[in-house]
Amino acid sequence: MKELRTIIRDLREDKDLNQKTVAAYLDVAQQTYSNYENGHRQIPIWVILKLSKYYNVSTDYLLGGDAGYLGSANLSRKYLGNVTMHDVVYDIQKLNARDRRDLLQYIRFLKSGKE
Repeated sequence: MKELRTIIRDLREDKDLNQKTVAAYLDVAQQTYSNYENGHRQIPIWVILKLSKYYNVSTDYLLGGDAGYLGSANLSRKYLGNVTMHDVVYDIQKLNARDRRDLLQYIRFLKSGKE
């Protein structure tokens, strides 16, 4: 199970945000937020609540009790760089069945090394 500090770092990186931006949202110093992510400071409950709203995830997800978060449901939002999830899905749909199957196998392979 991932630690809270790892989950909030991953969410921040997934959204291409820097620590300063998230710290400003929380109204804390960037160093304070950095200490949360690095495990040098305990994360207060009010921060967990605010981050769950900020990232649109449940507090259960942040605390490691719900592995169901799959990212933003907004397909037009930037996913990685200038690419939206809509762009990704559209490109996948253009692949033939064999290439889609190969892509899924590759994704599973990548995930197997991360967990």
